[in-house]
Amino acid sequence: MRTIISFILFIESLTLSAQESFDKYFTDKVLRFDFMLAGNSQKTSVYPVVMKEEPFWAGSKTNLINPFNSGNFKYEVFDVTGNTLIYSRAFCTLFQEWQTTAEAKSVDRSFYEVATMPYPKNKIRFILSKRERNGMFSKLYETIIDPANYFIRKENPVTAAATKIYGSGDPHTSVDLAFIAEGYKANEMGKFRADVKKMADYLFEEAPFSEYKDRFNIWAVEAISQDSGTDVPGEKIYANTVLNSSFYTFDLDRYLTTQDIKAVNDYAATVPHDNIIVLINSSRYGGGGVYNYYTGTTTGNQLSPKVFIHEFGHGFAGLADEYYTSTVAYDEFYPLNVEPWEPNITTMVNFESKWKKLINKDTPIPTPSEEKFKNVTGLFEGGGYSAKGIYRSAMDCRMKSNKTKGYCSVCRNAIREIIEFYLK
Repeated sequence: MRTIISFILFIESLTLSAQESFDKYFTDKVLRFDFMLAGNSQKTSVYPVVMKEEPFWAGSKTNLINPFNSGNFKYEVFDVTGNTLIYSRAFCTLFQEWQTTAEAKSVDRSFYEVATMPYPKNKIRFILSKRERNGMFSKLYETIIDPANYFIRKENPVTAAATKIYGSGDPHTSVDLAFIAEGYKANEMGKFRADVKKMADYLFEEAPFSEYKDRFNIWAVEAISQDSGTDVPGEKIYANTVLNSSFYTFDLDRYLTTQDIKAVNDYAATVPHDNIIVLINSSRYGGGGVYNYYTGTTTGNQLSPKVFIHEFGHGFAGLADEYYTSTVAYDEFYPLNVEPWEPNITTMVNFESKWKKLINKDTPIPTPSEEKFKNVTGLFEGGGYSAKGIYRSAMDCRMKSNKTKGYCSVCRNAIREIIEFYLK
């Protein structure tokens, strides 16, 4: 009993120490750093745009450093005085996806980006890094930020009504999801709030989210569009919407995204949030999800719930696509001589870091796609847009197709780790 009590006191002391660290370095607001990523398939440049103060820091006050080897980009915040790492976050972007397309080999483009962090009390060193094709990070940009700089804008967030659909927890020990309306006119906000509830209910039916329903706060942010729907350029359909979403991202008809990251974050700033979901008022099939960027999905298609769960796997937990037969816009997205950082696929370069220990000793490696292995954790070839050289853990999974019920055990474990990170 004494050992248990001592362990509890030790954990409590660590939590207190982390809380004291937050209070030492940060206030309970947000510093937002907007910038451009620009270049082509071989070059990436960073151009700062503007800094803002936003009102609601929703993240953990004890888990400030990203413990996962995740993301194709990351930013780190160091205290200038002691050169101590005090905050970090990993993320992906549409820019990095675009860099793997054929167009990026002959054209330069720029993409708007946003980095957020708890508002610092003192000067910080901000470092932005990119994961190279060899899997290692290299520094792209570095600057010193003085929180007293009068060029940091202290504007009020955009005007938008916001409703809490579910939850009553402290944002610092809950997962806060901001659902933002896209392609909903002013007279369609009742439908939007109903759509948010519908999508949240679908999410809470899926493990492991079903285990944590009471730890989520669900927000509906009423961004009003002039027109209903979204752009479908391939059919010459264009709608004037507040977040400028569009099908045919990278000329792929089902890929529905917005590159207006400024507007997305402007509206998200009206509520405390850890992750952003853009709900698009359309009955078409499609969506997109980018890790710690946003998740986008239509709401009116019969497959919208499954698309949402799939895309949220990308946006929330950084899960990889496990399919390999569908048409994509990318050229050699994953180098086969590098272990992907995503937890649910492997090139076998460093399988020890993945789910190898979860495979029963009687399961053959690689694992045949046969009925007797349908519910078995194994090593099935095909994933990450490649039929050869990339492996997944299950015959089927929500990250592979719309046919199976939900996530596989490896994906569930990865999502659970992310949820627990936000809750402490």
